[in-house]
Amino acid sequence: MPHAADCENLECTHVATVTDSGRLVMTWRGKTIVNLSRAFLDTNGVQQTAAVRVNAPHGNLLSSIKNRPSTIEILRDLNTCSQKGLGEMFDGSVGAGTVLWPFGGCHQLTPPDAMVAKLPLLEGDTNVCTYMSWGFNPYISTWSPFHGAVYAITEAVCKAVAAGARLPDIRLTLQEYFPKLGNDPARWGLPFAALLGAFHAQHALRLAAIGGKDSMSGSFNDLDVPPTLVAFALAPGQASLALSPEFKQVGSTISLVEISRDDDDLPDFQQLRQVAEQLHQLNAAGKLLALHHIGQPGLAAALAIMAFGNGIGFADGWTGVPSVSEDGRNACLDLFIPRYFAFLVEHIEALPPALSAQPIGHTTTAQTLVLSNETNLLADLQAAWTATLEPVYPTQPEMAKTMDRESLMVDRGLQSALEQSANPNRQSSISRPRVVIPAFPGTNSEYDSAKAFREAGAEADILVFRNLSTAHIDESLRALAAQIRRSQILMFPGGFSAGDEPDGSAKFIATVIRSPRVADAIMDLLLNRDGLILGICNGFQALIKTGLVPFGRIMDSGSLIESGGSLIIEPPNHRTTEPPANAPTLVHNDIGRHISCYVNTRIVSTLSPWLSNTRVGDLHTVPMSHGEGKFHASAAMISQLAAAGQIATQYCDANGLPSMDISINPNGSLAAIEGITSPCGRVFGKMAHSERAATQVAKNIPGNKHQPIFAAGVAYF
Repeated sequence: MPHAADCENLECTHVATVTDSGRLVMTWRGKTIVNLSRAFLDTNGVQQTAAVRVNAPHGNLLSSIKNRPSTIEILRDLNTCSQKGLGEMFDGSVGAGTVLWPFGGCHQLTPPDAMVAKLPLLEGDTNVCTYMSWGFNPYISTWSPFHGAVYAITEAVCKAVAAGARLPDIRLTLQEYFPKLGNDPARWGLPFAALLGAFHAQHALRLAAIGGKDSMSGSFNDLDVPPTLVAFALAPGQASLALSPEFKQVGSTISLVEISRDDDDLPDFQQLRQVAEQLHQLNAAGKLLALHHIGQPGLAAALAIMAFGNGIGFADGWTGVPSVSEDGRNACLDLFIPRYFAFLVEHIEALPPALSAQPIGHTTTAQTLVLSNETNLLADLQAAWTATLEPVYPTQPEMAKTMDRESLMVDRGLQSALEQSANPNRQSSISRPRVVIPAFPGTNSEYDSAKAFREAGAEADILVFRNLSTAHIDESLRALAAQIRRSQILMFPGGFSAGDEPDGSAKFIATVIRSPRVADAIMDLLLNRDGLILGICNGFQALIKTGLVPFGRIMDSGSLIESGGSLIIEPPNHRTTEPPANAPTLVHNDIGRHISCYVNTRIVSTLSPWLSNTRVGDLHTVPMSHGEGKFHASAAMISQLAAAGQIATQYCDANGLPSMDISINPNGSLAAIEGITSPCGRVFGKMAHSERAATQVAKNIPGNKHQPIFAAGVAYF
């Protein structure tokens, strides 16, 4: 407490008075709401006692794990199989901070060992990131709650280390869940043993648990949950040091680094700390290509999962598998036993002898996994790995769509003169053009979009559209129209406006666009002030619903007619409510759910000023995240858009070839169309989130992730 004299120069607020009453008394509005004795507070609450009996586990650790006879059987196991169909339902790109994408490699299949994300910043950039991993094995915990807790903590720590975290920087949080205890000493022994195991692991690793939650109600009638202590490992670190497990190149060496166990099946914690530090130093020196914690799946399954991401094969470097001892502890290269304290390392240079790494093979161009004189095609292993959850969380549509690849090359008929007709910069320049970015209820990309424009040199203003009352809506309409008239660029960002309800996405935004004040301001921006409009994802849905793409006007249902096989746009009436009946639209993805993944897109036309910094054929790897992104239009409309150069971008493979394959064109867009423009090119709508690019983001996905549309839009002025 400051002295009274000091308070003369400080703004002090009286919050409490220290007394000798021995009680904590709190009042609110003149009423006493807390009155507790200090003696009670010193007890930390009510204390209870219970008798505890801890039963010794039977047999050894490996006896608690069910028999896994082959690589395919392990890959099919529910604890090992692919969860991509589930993972794609969550947006991993919003915020432009995901360092390791949930599924890595050019095929986006290999999951990383830990979640790694940059600290979010509204301005600037950072290399600081956080690591988070988890560990728990119900089989081990059922066999021995003590070992279950030890292995949960150690597994979480090993995963974080494999992803690039430094072991001493890790802190833990624990989630406990046990059967109802009653008065049974043996039941009380379950959490008691687990907490002893957790303390043992923490003390040996010199790591603290800084939080957690416990639950003791894991019983229903005669059903009990396994004794559960889930460990989460968290650590600060550098995004530049994040490592992913997929094989990176052909011809590299794969080595096994394993921590020894004692006769009680407990790891050598001192060795683990030393190995973790050595791996971190090698990673910091750039000596490691990939690092993976093996865990329960075992050696064969771990190698297969590392191979899936980039389709790089593996061949072992031994002539056979050594014999297995009775308890399994000396099974040096047994392919199927769990390896809870082991790492697979991909490297080029020899590893230091102190690491005791054992080279076990090398990566190959062959799409095979060669283990102990047995060869498996990666395609067969991948099919087994992905099949288990496919009926529940599908990754493939019920009916695959096909189109002739030649017909997908929509830019083949474009004349070179069209590419020369792209809009030049305006005659009168503006040093820092102003961008207005309306944020509607459900919008989630306004900050990413504003940051992208500001980094390109623009003044970006986010306008929050309020809809709690009629008065708020009217005020927001007036404010948006006024802001559009003061700006040179209008950008509709991505998200899920009004939860994509009712009956389809972006209807709320489209209604706002068609309101008289906003519609007049938008058309003035386009027709009289040579302005630019960009819509991404939810914004693209709004642009296409209102006709701003591909027609460059806010249109009504009678404005589009067919004449002699050609589509003719009649004079517009931009104060109308419905788009043309035969206009292009965006519909539900073929797979019938939300998809979040990275896609390759190809520049088809540079008609638009937004694409003036690109060339036809340029490839970009960009994240997408939507449930309604399938471009749908008649064959006549697609032909007309192609001939006019209004098809700006297409989904394509790594070689730039457009495709209807769901792994390349995830939403099933006709003609693989990802983005289109207005006839003048100054209105551009696209599905993939070009604004979600940043350094060290999705570093386990190869490709050029920077699409320079924001710099081009600013440079136009």
